Amino acid sequence: MKWKDRKYGEESPYIPAGPFKIRLPFIHYRFEWPDYVQGLLMCAVDLSAIPLLIELLGMPFEVALAIVVLNGVFYLLHHLLGDPAVPGWITPAIPLIMLYCQQFPEGPERVHALIAFQMTLGILSVFLGATGLAAKVVGIIPSAIKSGIILGAGLAAVISVFQIGGKFESFPWTITIAIGIGFYLLFSKHFALFQNRNPFWGTIAKLGIFPVIIIAVVIAPLFGEAAWPTIQWGFSSPDFITLWNEYTIFGIGFPPIMMFITGLPTVLAAYIVLFGDVLQTKALVEDGAASRPDEKVEYSPSRAHLIFGIRNSVMSILGPDVTMSGPLWSAMQVVMVERFKKGRKAMDSFFGGVGSFRWGTNTGLLLLPIVSLVEPILGVALALTMLIQGYVSVKVGILESRSQRDLGIAGIIGAILCIKGAAWAFAVGILLCFLIFGKDFFKGEVDQTFSKDQQSDSEKV
Repeated sequence: MKWKDRKYGEESPYIPAGPFKIRLPFIHYRFEWPDYVQGLLMCAVDLSAIPLLIELLGMPFEVALAIVVLNGVFYLLHHLLGDPAVPGWITPAIPLIMLYCQQFPEGPERVHALIAFQMTLGILSVFLGATGLAAKVVGIIPSAIKSGIILGAGLAAVISVFQIGGKFESFPWTITIAIGIGFYLLFSKHFALFQNRNPFWGTIAKLGIFPVIIIAVVIAPLFGEAAWPTIQWGFSSPDFITLWNEYTIFGIGFPPIMMFITGLPTVLAAYIVLFGDVLQTKALVEDGAASRPDEKVEYSPSRAHLIFGIRNSVMSILGPDVTMSGPLWSAMQVVMVERFKKGRKAMDSFFGGVGSFRWGTNTGLLLLPIVSLVEPILGVALALTMLIQGYVSVKVGILESRSQRDLGIAGIIGAILCIKGAAWAFAVGILLCFLIFGKDFFKGEVDQTFSKDQQSDSEKV
């Protein structure tokens, strides 16, 4: 059955394959050109991973570009295998992973640490997805510890921008102006009302942070913080040969087993953050599906775990990536859901929207004019991503707490996480929860400090 044959209330056509539902462009979903064009431009955010890879591993630009391109190819797996999501990085975990890897000397040893970390996270995700244990594993972790890990990840994201040697030192004016505009467009109550009254500003709102990146391309040279972009024509040239020979297990060998063991606390911290993205994806998909009864769209956390678990496992072998392979690019998922809500004429199928967008970002990564346009301000794009994620993670982390005691423990865990890393944070968190809650270590307490807990209690009555 082709996409045109889908009847009201049915799923879009697919080829069944065990836990997966294979959907191919033009056959099982209509190709959505507006989302494809948006993807061409939004690949700028994917490219902002390059400064991270250069900083952490000391790799040349073209080698880092090769990793970004590989990551882009694997982004396609989500919609092709039945996951209704715009996948992205595990953004809040990036500072934690950077801190962990920087404990090892730059060179093969640091690359080994990153390979072992990503492989462990990938295998863990596949296992939890295949067994359906994902929710249970996160559920047994005390709320105070979950709150502290997510809060700490948010603080670490902000610290990474403003610390000595951080991106703010290189782009103080550009980051200040760009983040001001970005926060206004994304989080302002005033702009939320404004965009509903004016179609032009409504369109700007749906572009996520892309307008801010374009503004940064102009602002940075005006303040002397970056060169004007030199637009080049042709196709980009990712260096897969050097990547293969100097940054993968085929060139430098398999990491020592001890590295898999020492990375476990940070892997668990990254997984806690990642699971929050899974819950957020489910909520966004359900929100969109409620407005579109003509298409049945279901989100399976287990299937998502299998897909991003496979992505991390394979990337650890072919091109280890500090951003990791996450289940959600939250800003673009929101944009896709809002377009989906406008009806079948606007977006025939949700899979068509998310798939066309990711085909667009992959095309953009190969076009040298787009890559050369944003290359001078990739550090700004990265800082913008980190600060927005810091804002969201601090908010989500605090709301994970269920009492004022949880908040106190979370604050200490978050601070220690930023300074000493995940292993220390978990150890201190376990000790504090044991000392404060005793036999209620796993249960904790609910003191109705938060309105979310008051609502849940009233619903039980």
